[in-house]
Amino acid sequence: MMKNQKKHFALIILIFISNIIFAQKPNILWITVEDISPTLSMYGDSTSKTPNLDELASESLIYTESYTTVGVCSPSRSSLITGMYPVSIGTHQMRTGKDVFGWGSRNYDGESNAIDVNGNPIPLYSVVTPSEVKCFTEYLRAAGYYCTNNSKTDYQFAAPVTAWDQNGNEAHWKNREKNQPFFSVFNFDVTHESKMWLHRDKPLTVDPKKVPLPPYFPDTYTVRNDVARNYSNIELLDILIGNLLDELKSDGLYDSTYIFFFSDHGGPLPRGKRSHYESGLRVPMIIRNPFEKLQTYVHDPVSFVDIAPTILSLLDVEIPNHFQGNSFLGEKKDKPRSFIFGSGDRFDETYDRVRTVISKDYIYVKNYHIDRPAYKDVLYRKNIDMTNEMLRLYKEGKLNDDQLYWYRQSKTKEEFYIRSTDPHSLNNVINDLSYKSQINKHRKALRNWQNKINDIGHLSEKDHLESMWPKGIQPITKKPHITIRDQLVIIKSKTKGASNAYIFSDKNFVPNLDDGWMLYHEPFKINKGYLYIKSTRLGYQDSEIIKIEL
Repeated sequence: MMKNQKKHFALIILIFISNIIFAQKPNILWITVEDISPTLSMYGDSTSKTPNLDELASESLIYTESYTTVGVCSPSRSSLITGMYPVSIGTHQMRTGKDVFGWGSRNYDGESNAIDVNGNPIPLYSVVTPSEVKCFTEYLRAAGYYCTNNSKTDYQFAAPVTAWDQNGNEAHWKNREKNQPFFSVFNFDVTHESKMWLHRDKPLTVDPKKVPLPPYFPDTYTVRNDVARNYSNIELLDILIGNLLDELKSDGLYDSTYIFFFSDHGGPLPRGKRSHYESGLRVPMIIRNPFEKLQTYVHDPVSFVDIAPTILSLLDVEIPNHFQGNSFLGEKKDKPRSFIFGSGDRFDETYDRVRTVISKDYIYVKNYHIDRPAYKDVLYRKNIDMTNEMLRLYKEGKLNDDQLYWYRQSKTKEEFYIRSTDPHSLNNVINDLSYKSQINKHRKALRNWQNKINDIGHLSEKDHLESMWPKGIQPITKKPHITIRDQLVIIKSKTKGASNAYIFSDKNFVPNLDDGWMLYHEPFKINKGYLYIKSTRLGYQDSEIIKIEL
């Protein structure tokens, strides 16, 4: 009896201590949205009515110089989850496979419409990243965080089970242990490019006659209608965000949670998404610090590769040496960066290679294929009515110089734009000698960055794929090595760069991806039951599962 009382008392003390530890750690909520530029009231554009985002921004940091690494989904999301530049880890081609939601399809059969720089057809595949690269959420899970993703992944590789406690449409902070800190991602696609045509039958909530038009758009009924559709979708988005924030508040978590709001790249309209100018790379980013609650505009430049180290810095988790970004908040805050670096390579069935350097005052662009048109004739984009109308007006010679600039059939080797007087990057001053020193400065910054991160964009996609998948066969992670001594389990990977996952259960069953795999990060003790273990590496097939009955 006495022994049972002591055990019960010890359990109470353990729970009490763990509650104190969890309570001291803040939570993180990521609200990622698709395909919007900074066309919001806190950025000076009140066309859409967004009361929920306005309230969030009223007590948040508002970043005016926030940029993705590539102006399209998959590459940009790969930089978010890894803290690495896509052109450094091979995730820069859009898109490589069908691993878009949850754990991914993990199926690379079927046809692809992709071709590389030499016109070679490219099959579906999962990118094999360098061995040191992992999803940064592994470091959070090892630190005790409950990590959930709902539900888009789109990393260019299948999401490993070591990355998330839950990953799918049901993933939510509500499913964690009591008082356990969480990192939760919710992705909203109501503003995605596809909604430009899928929402055709929905009523517009923004008046087409009152929408602002950039100078590269012709002023027509169709253009105004599509621009209004984009703004109307943003209003739908605001409602969904309000519902999510209400959940956070009703759970009593609003004032212990950092809230990150940002878009994955620029807006869905022509010359936005897939562009290497501001219109494709610059995004809104709002961060609410629950311990300060002050609206502050931050003008320091921030890149998507900076977000992973910033999360770890805020939560006082060690930042891996291989990360390529800078922390801009927290205990390990770095000094502000001077340059933003962007890239563009293959977009679906069209190929080009472009690199961009953005500073406070200038935009520098390097074109590697000057004989290729500036306009990318992406089939997917032609579902938007205004895309087809603008093409028709171009062929009929009815566009002005600003509107024609996107359709130029060849490019200069370099481009240079003055941001203050040319916010839409329409007047290339690369040959203006008065900017020679600044052009040289940006040219050097690009060269140094490419050397530092090892930009592999010069490799054809076919050759790179062969180095990852020899003879077109996806590599397989080797089974882990397992040692059990005195009920202590030690797991070691046999594949360089692999992580290990396990499930402990009192049932004998066949685990699947959704069965709550735990990240192995240190030896643990077990008693009796069934232990399931496997290894996983980004881009590889998972190892077979080892079952141990205890």
